[in-house]
Amino acid sequence: MVTCKETRAVIIALHKKGFTGKDIAASKTAPKSTIYRIIKNFKESGSIVVKKASGRPRKSRKRQDRLLKLIQLRDRGTTSTELAQEWQQAGVSASARTVRRRLLEDGLVSRREAKQPLLFRKNIRDRLIFYKRYRDWTAEDWGKVIFSDESPFQLFGASGKKLVRRRQGERYHQSCVMPTVKHPETIHVWGCFSAKGVGSLTILPKNTAMNKEWYQHILREQLLPTIQEQFGDEQCLFQHDGAPCHKAKVITKWLGEQNIDILGPWPGNSPDLNPTENLWSILKRQVDKQKPTNSDKLQALIMQEWAAISQDVAQKLIDSMPGQIAEVLKKNNTANTDSLHQLHVIVNKSL
Repeated sequence: MVTCKETRAVIIALHKKGFTGKDIAASKTAPKSTIYRIIKNFKESGSIVVKKASGRPRKSRKRQDRLLKLIQLRDRGTTSTELAQEWQQAGVSASARTVRRRLLEDGLVSRREAKQPLLFRKNIRDRLIFYKRYRDWTAEDWGKVIFSDESPFQLFGASGKKLVRRRQGERYHQSCVMPTVKHPETIHVWGCFSAKGVGSLTILPKNTAMNKEWYQHILREQLLPTIQEQFGDEQCLFQHDGAPCHKAKVITKWLGEQNIDILGPWPGNSPDLNPTENLWSILKRQVDKQKPTNSDKLQALIMQEWAAISQDVAQKLIDSMPGQIAEVLKKNNTANTDSLHQLHVIVNKSL
């Protein structure tokens, strides 16, 4: 609201006589917010003159900024140029750069889309069954589980993209580039761990695919010694996903003969439930830092860095399981209450 100099002078005169902003507002001299702003300006500057705002005037009002935010949230993939065009239809003539600034003010930053497995209705149902079955498990309960997984490691950049800080003209400086090859050699590994620490890690021979024969060999030579070392005669559960070689009849029979109980039912297409995924990320970062230049060095570093992972790191990953399950259930419940209610009915019938 714009106030004339005489009105501002009256407000300041009353303020000097000891009247509060509330008292002055009762006289209907000006709106309360305006009175408080004038008094504040006087206290800071000692003048009743309102300072003119410096710089270019803002092109949009708060209501228009809120509209821009709603347009972006309606379709997260809309570009700043497209948003500027839609905003123009609402009466705001602004550049794509201005659009980006407004969105940044609202905490909306541009990032690459996160990749997540595509989940179908059965996947969602199975995941909810898993969450409900284990939502009351404590970190101590999860400490009795030995998790396993397979993962590929690639020579030259196993962990994907990496950010570097460089000066102008340093784009291809040796310290700012990641060497690449057209067909990077890939090493496949299998590993297991529990709250007691990392277990065995095995590297599959080159050009060897994981099948039921190789998997049984790994379980016999790698899993059994790890269970004996970490749990002894204590009861534990073994986790593996639903890969075809894991579900083979010969594997199920062999595990039964070894009296190894399976954590289940493990939902399909759900690598995010397995804390081993986080362990792989840690391992790959450590290996990448040392920039192996050939397959032998890569394999040696994988084994070396795996052995260097502390029991404390493994314990923290396991301890995070109850919180992760609770958080996912909370988000699911608030995201789509109606559809999840229907799924919970299915889940309850399945338990």
